[in-house]
Amino acid sequence: MAERERPTFLREVLARFDRQPGTIAKALDVATAELAALGLDAPRLSAELLAGKAFGLSRLGLIMRAKDQLADGPLAVFRALVACRAQGEPVAYLLGEKEFYGLAFRVTPDVLIPRPETELIVEEAQRLFATDVPLRFADFGTGSGALAVSLAHVFPNARGLAVDLSPQALEVARDNARQHGVEDRLEFVCADFTRLDFTHLNLPVASLDLVAANPPYVSEAEYAELSCEVRSFEPGLALVSPDQGLALIRGLAPVAAQALKAGGTLLCEFGSSQGRAVLEFFGQSAQGFVRPVILQDYAGLDRVLRAVRAAA
Repeated sequence: MAERERPTFLREVLARFDRQPGTIAKALDVATAELAALGLDAPRLSAELLAGKAFGLSRLGLIMRAKDQLADGPLAVFRALVACRAQGEPVAYLLGEKEFYGLAFRVTPDVLIPRPETELIVEEAQRLFATDVPLRFADFGTGSGALAVSLAHVFPNARGLAVDLSPQALEVARDNARQHGVEDRLEFVCADFTRLDFTHLNLPVASLDLVAANPPYVSEAEYAELSCEVRSFEPGLALVSPDQGLALIRGLAPVAAQALKAGGTLLCEFGSSQGRAVLEFFGQSAQGFVRPVILQDYAGLDRVLRAVRAAA
């Protein structure tokens, strides 16, 4: 739909909430039709999630109470949420949370919305390390803290460092750590992870078992082609990297090599088209790593680098 037509269309469709019977089922149908007509992803699921927030019901509760008449207050809340979604605002920001590795994470426009593909890093860490080991790790570019908090959660004896350039993101990450009871085992550092000064951190050189990272890796050309949902609402600083999206991944190498003990593991997410370049770069002996391997996500796409810190 042309951008100039959207406001008029939106007003017309929102008006249906006032003209039609105010049952939960009807409100869901109208919202679904609106979001579908605007070409937004998963319109029914979006409508149900927003309805759950507005009406205080689970998705099962929405089904069981589908014929209930809605009071004006909850209906107005739902209409407002649908209007925001119709403008492209991601559902996760409207709900204020997103599930990652079975945990609910608070999200705001200061952080990227955690993606399912990133869970591969936690899965691989669980495959590599026994859950009861006193794991020492760092999460470079922590954002919402999804990786750091999840790792601390599944490794109850772990201690970690969560680094991000954004103070606002670190506040969200700290809140998530507190919510899941791992705050006392994580240290939050506001810094550019490619320029970490280890002398000012509670982190001895060559002391970590694991470095996890989901750095910005979207090229400027790719960013221009992303959906409005991403470009208009998610923080570009956490997405875009120079040099065809590879600058920060390459900048990660010397810092991770300095932080990891010999035999320690680096797990780093990258763009699905970057596998060959990432493998070639970390395959260079000068980077300090051996046995680089590319792991694929559940869609069969190149997604995560696993590399081992070489002996000194």
